[in-house]
Amino acid sequence: MDVRELAGVGEKRAAELKKMGIGTAEELLRFFPRTYLDMTQRVSVRELFHNDFALVACRLTGAEPVRRTGRRSFVRAWLEQGGDTFSAVWFNMPYLAPRLKEGEYLFYGRVQNRYGQVSLINPSFEPLERNSRLKGLVPVYSLKSGVSQRAVRDAVRAALDSVCVRTVIPAELVGEFSLSPLGEAYRAVHAPSSQREMQRGAERIAVEEYFKLIAAFRLVKGDRTVPRNRRYTATEREVAAFERRFPFTFTAGQQAAVRAVYDDLASPHRMNRLLQGDVGSGKTAVALTGIFIAVKSGYQAAYLSPTEVLAAQNFQLLQTLFPDYRVGYLAGGSSAKEKREIKAALARGEIDILCGTHAVLQADVEFSSLAFCVCDEQHRFGVAQRNLLGEKGEAPDMLVMSATPIPRTLSLVFYGDLDVTTIPDKPKERQEVSTSVIPERRYRDMLAYIRGEVKRGRQAYFVCAKIEDDDGQVTSVTELYDELRTLLPDVRFLLLHGKMKEREKSEIMGAFKRGEADCLVSTTVIEVGVDVPNATIMVICNAERFGLSQLHQLRGRVGRGSEKSYCFLLAGELGETASERLNILKTTSDGFALAEKDLELRGSGDFLGTRQSGKFLSEIKNLHYGTQAIFTAKKLVDEAFARGLDREEIRRAAMERYESLKDVVLN
Repeated sequence: MDVRELAGVGEKRAAELKKMGIGTAEELLRFFPRTYLDMTQRVSVRELFHNDFALVACRLTGAEPVRRTGRRSFVRAWLEQGGDTFSAVWFNMPYLAPRLKEGEYLFYGRVQNRYGQVSLINPSFEPLERNSRLKGLVPVYSLKSGVSQRAVRDAVRAALDSVCVRTVIPAELVGEFSLSPLGEAYRAVHAPSSQREMQRGAERIAVEEYFKLIAAFRLVKGDRTVPRNRRYTATEREVAAFERRFPFTFTAGQQAAVRAVYDDLASPHRMNRLLQGDVGSGKTAVALTGIFIAVKSGYQAAYLSPTEVLAAQNFQLLQTLFPDYRVGYLAGGSSAKEKREIKAALARGEIDILCGTHAVLQADVEFSSLAFCVCDEQHRFGVAQRNLLGEKGEAPDMLVMSATPIPRTLSLVFYGDLDVTTIPDKPKERQEVSTSVIPERRYRDMLAYIRGEVKRGRQAYFVCAKIEDDDGQVTSVTELYDELRTLLPDVRFLLLHGKMKEREKSEIMGAFKRGEADCLVSTTVIEVGVDVPNATIMVICNAERFGLSQLHQLRGRVGRGSEKSYCFLLAGELGETASERLNILKTTSDGFALAEKDLELRGSGDFLGTRQSGKFLSEIKNLHYGTQAIFTAKKLVDEAFARGLDREEIRRAAMERYESLKDVVLN
């Protein structure tokens, strides 16, 4: 149903909603509130405590023009309540200036109360009307400029009255599990009468969405038990000799992982194993040992990496450790001639190990005897892509690896087709990285310190969340790159981001690794696998925008050499949860502990989010629900498939929603 068919939504309003990605009434219903205002909790300006979030009814008496300070712009408005004056300040939101007109308003935001000066930081606001329908719990949506909260609320209300929301969970299970009607859950989330009602509605919607997602995983994965049709002949003594090629002694965790792989390859069924371990735990060494078992037995192996930067790095490592075997490289950036030669040699069996990127998955890439596959940083690949790799041979054994710690509660659901091995320890040589939260006022001091370290021969990363400055709310990589070259003219900078071609990214990363630049300004494209031992400083801009697990991954890019390393978290104005997250990172280096805490603080819907492209539960990230919703959904899927209940309807709904799993990732 087109939004233009809803009462009160005309062409202009429809165009505004379209800019927000909303074109139908169904999409509007799935545009969930980011928070709620409790209209019974309005407070007096005299009762405001520092760092609280407060709802304040007041009068806007004036506003200053947009100003700039350092890297940020800001707008200030003056407010009055019962004779008391205070201010509201918005950073990097210059588009708000024209909307700041005199009148009565409701403001909601974080309080800054220092030295008797009270300000609301980046508050949301809307006119306070005499006959307002703002009562009880009022939803607040994440909006772009040009559309008001009231307009969205009115449109959502019309959609609730016009759309019939149906569940895809079989009726028999709806009754057995006492699930409420799905339409009621949507109304409870968009127009709740109480916190309890809102939370119950969010839980019900989450169960529905996870039911479809887990069903889609189940349909794509298929049967996990596949008979083995080959025998590996490499002996334990030969495997132990290969391990001695590495310049370090395997840890107990690595040895246990190698044993698990060796036992899998000796079993009558195909291996399908997830190897997870923290940054620097030595997963690659375990994977290369598995590859050795395969090629020593006379078979081919494939090593799949998510980026050309990482693939090129792994290619060099394979050439070093497998001097007696033929190693090939295939990536999108390879020339047409290189691709033809590699594919022909591979099909003839003249290449023992193929290292590459997604290019390896192309239909015309044929192996003569593929037996062992490694999927590195598997969270960048979807199940369907993993299956494509597996189809290159006759049921090849599969080892998928993840350095992104996955909470056990989630891995049980989403990796149910995999045996899981965890490397709990780290090499003794690996250093702890000193982590600090750097406020805005210390930015120049931090740069001065980095300049000094660079002059001593060290290197640094600067990481931003986005490429271009489109809304002014976070620092972009292009903006920071230009600024740093101005502030530190005697320091050599390189720029790296995801919109660059793979060959260009590889060249830039190679130049940085060779020491041809002092600092690399990048997006999170450097998050996984990149190994530059001389880099000792990691600066993460707008660190409050990242989850703990991703911050931990980025921090893992330093501390890989012999020098003391540092991670500086540049943060803007911090709310209570963001502040807690960053302080946890300062004191914790255990990636799995951080992942569990991240799940607790951010919620399942945010932990399982989107990265780079595609949607994966992104619409329900604002909902507040516990992990029990995930387990309930899994039980429902298990029951539905076991009983054969409405399989075709479930298949249609699940695959329609998650038609391609290539973008399914874990944050």
